[in-house]
Amino acid sequence: MSMIKTENLCKSFHSLEVLKNVSITVEQGEVVCIVGPSGAGKSTFLRALNNLETINSGKIYIEDVLVEDRDNILTNKVKLPKAQRLAIMLELGMVFQRFNLFPHLTSLENIMIAQTQVRKRSEAQAREKALALLERVGLTDKADEYPNKMSGGQQQRLAIARALAMDPKVMLFDEPTSALDPELVGEVLDVMKDLAKDGITMVVVTHEMGFAKDVADRVIFMDDGMVLEDAPPSEFFTNPKNERLREFLRRILTKEQ
Repeated sequence: MSMIKTENLCKSFHSLEVLKNVSITVEQGEVVCIVGPSGAGKSTFLRALNNLETINSGKIYIEDVLVEDRDNILTNKVKLPKAQRLAIMLELGMVFQRFNLFPHLTSLENIMIAQTQVRKRSEAQAREKALALLERVGLTDKADEYPNKMSGGQQQRLAIARALAMDPKVMLFDEPTSALDPELVGEVLDVMKDLAKDGITMVVVTHEMGFAKDVADRVIFMDDGMVLEDAPPSEFFTNPKNERLREFLRRILTKEQ
């Protein structure tokens, strides 16, 4: 089963074309990393999947269900009942560049709140799951801490735990380490690597080439709103076919040296 499939997604902000016929498929259990320069459309693509941006044209399928069909919007070809659409969108968990935590809630409460209000779990059920997830991301001792008392890396790990609490079938990561100090990046990437080992389907917009090389099943290169290359890491990094990708990798490698 394809967990995510897009067909010819287009998105413009006024006269600026941000996505140009983006077609990507992500299979169950795959880890797909999307890389490219700033302004390539990577984050907009991720936000379109999660219904945070409305596409101008194209189709989006989640678990083979057509949830967005902007090509036939006038004929109402796709009009899912609100409850069904909500249930499908809950299958996508998202972690942002900025942590988007509730500052007035403790770590434990941040993980519990959506469970009780959206998933309608009891306080006891939500608390049990929250404690297990805090342990999973190495934050057991931070259960009663407020986000502003935690490091950036700890806050991002908490944000991952909060997303996992909803039992999503797909995790979307929008440059989850870009707001972190360099010494904190590793602790977040380690949690993400563990998720990949557990077989969770992941779509990761990232500038961490080492992570993409080591963890991804496929790496996608986007530039100027288009997919220019889609290949396994072994091929992507050692034998890129697209000239723009070759130039991009040369610049990245030069910076890392």
